[in-house]
Amino acid sequence: MNTLLTIIYLLGIPLLVMRLAKRWSWIEKVSPMTVLYLIGLAVANLIPADNGIFNIDTTTNTLASNIAVPLAIPLMLMGCNMNGWQVGKALKVFLSGLFSVLVVTIAGYFIFRGNYHDAKGFAQVCAVATGIYTGGIPNMGAIKQAVAMPHATYLYITSYDLIVTGLYLVFVIFFGKTVFRKLLPAQQNTAHGELKTEDNDSDTKVNPFDHEHIKTSLLAIAITIGIAAISYAVSLIASKDGEPNMTVLILLLTTLAIGASFLPPMKKQQHSFDIGLYCVYVFCLAIATACNIREMDIAGSLPILYYLGFIIIGSLILQFIFARLMKIDGDSVMVCSVALINSPPFVPLAAALLGNKNIVILGITIGLLGYMLGNYLGIGIFHLLMAME
Repeated sequence: MNTLLTIIYLLGIPLLVMRLAKRWSWIEKVSPMTVLYLIGLAVANLIPADNGIFNIDTTTNTLASNIAVPLAIPLMLMGCNMNGWQVGKALKVFLSGLFSVLVVTIAGYFIFRGNYHDAKGFAQVCAVATGIYTGGIPNMGAIKQAVAMPHATYLYITSYDLIVTGLYLVFVIFFGKTVFRKLLPAQQNTAHGELKTEDNDSDTKVNPFDHEHIKTSLLAIAITIGIAAISYAVSLIASKDGEPNMTVLILLLTTLAIGASFLPPMKKQQHSFDIGLYCVYVFCLAIATACNIREMDIAGSLPILYYLGFIIIGSLILQFIFARLMKIDGDSVMVCSVALINSPPFVPLAAALLGNKNIVILGITIGLLGYMLGNYLGIGIFHLLMAME
């Protein structure tokens, strides 16, 4: 019974919020994702686990969050305008974000290592943190093994990373769009900027029950399921531990979706992005519902918590400085920051918050580059720090 109710909750609440957003303008102003995030946090932390009426089925909730992103990425990419894609801009944004993370990560090692019990142990923390915030969780596990990090330390980093990245995600959801666009230049090219008002207006007038609309939407969903299935199967084949290889998965999802966007039927439709956006809403609700603060381990080694928080805040400040000097727009910096700190699966969420569907491919490209380099950078920094001791 809980499984069925959890499915209804995860699929129905986003639909309800989307429906209410058309009637109540304040929901659009604060973003439907903000509302869903608050609902999820309330359900996770305010409703007693033994209430006897409704308990979230954690397996179903995790499955929904895992499925939503592989579906959202192709759907949103197939709804993007791929014309005029700027490789040079992607590299500029990525390198500025990468350099910011590396500088702050190494500086933080020298600032916080005196509060830790041994230099080698903190160098291991630094190595894993480098992998997390230039790549993602897959890099974290690989670097842990490469630098022989104790299992207990790994658990601390996992818990604290969940806290600091969760808080950063809250900042992005509630204040990100305003802060990044106010402090940094606006995008000059509308092909890479916000959705045009005319396009939005025309979208709102489309009859969702129109035969052509239904036909193209079902085709987009069918192609997306096919892309997701192929990508997942290949990622399992490329894995050595039975878990999907996230780098391969995201890379294939992106590549196949971009290829599908050039198919004649996909060029004529603009609805797949909206369906992908709904998947992002489901993902947002699911991850918020999983954030039970009572179950987090926050009593461990606090210098690690301070260090990870320092990395996120410090790298963000540096990114703002570099972006001002290099005249990088706020949307690109925000999606770069989310891709590096929270990992590529959160890029569609950032794009939806910005109302900028054409920023998706930039964010995923940045995240993939981070995945590819994360292991090298993390292990390299560990040996560099050890050589300096």
